[in-house]
Amino acid sequence: MTKRGIGTISEELSRNLVAGQYDSKKAQAKALARRKASKYQGMKIVAHPELQCFVDEKLLQRQSPEAIAGRLKAGLEPGLPYASRSAIETYVRSVNGRRIEYQLKVLKVKDKRRNSKRKRPGLPPHGDTKTYIDDRPGVITNRERVGDLEVDFIVSGKTGEGYMLTAADRKLRVGFMRKVLPVSVGNALRALKDIKRVFPEMKSISTDNDLLFLYHKALEKALGIPFYFCHPYSSYEKGSVENYNGEVRTYIRKGSDLSLYNSAYIQMVEDKLNNRYMKCLGYKTPKEALEEYRKSQS
Repeated sequence: MTKRGIGTISEELSRNLVAGQYDSKKAQAKALARRKASKYQGMKIVAHPELQCFVDEKLLQRQSPEAIAGRLKAGLEPGLPYASRSAIETYVRSVNGRRIEYQLKVLKVKDKRRNSKRKRPGLPPHGDTKTYIDDRPGVITNRERVGDLEVDFIVSGKTGEGYMLTAADRKLRVGFMRKVLPVSVGNALRALKDIKRVFPEMKSISTDNDLLFLYHKALEKALGIPFYFCHPYSSYEKGSVENYNGEVRTYIRKGSDLSLYNSAYIQMVEDKLNNRYMKCLGYKTPKEALEEYRKSQS
């Protein structure tokens, strides 16, 4: 007799009991039914060429199966039927999805590890004139309005030059990337002004204690908006931009020389990230959410 683990036997019994009794013939029939259902899930996408094309395209754009399924369920892709997350994952693992599975593996190898950026020392509390996030109005803390940005810097590697200023709206998650080179307060201000030019909704900035914000009072005056600061070494207090930075790392390796990335490439990355399907936006993209907001204000 072949030995089976207790867990294996327990799982077999719990999955195939009928009226409290185990019958091997009925268990076999249930197994065949499950297998048939699994095969159908894989074929469901193949049976609809437009759906298959859409799923393939979005998977290769690094949209997750959950996000694609949520998008379809929300009815944001007219003419396409709903396919669940499990159906999409089953399709990828099936014979029909083998090509996509291989291409996704190639992309995964090329993707860079999403490590958090190195910590930078905070400013000493002596003579501190900052307003900390504890004192932010509730409308900002509760993500009730558009225009409240979280801002951060991605730093070049040891042999590189420059910073990448990143920003993400707390409500719509729309993000922005601007290169700061050479690194200076003036260039950081120019980057923020350029973001405000394309995102005039900007109403406040929440950020960390980077030395470039030592002269935050002058920056507040120049931009006409208040700054709110996280506590030292508390990156979780600006989670939206931290998550955004994690996505940026897919395209810009940690430790890279940021001076080597041209404006066209940076714009391409920004556009890709603003076209992600996001669960917190009802599976709309940040770009769609911003366009919808602007239409509502006109």
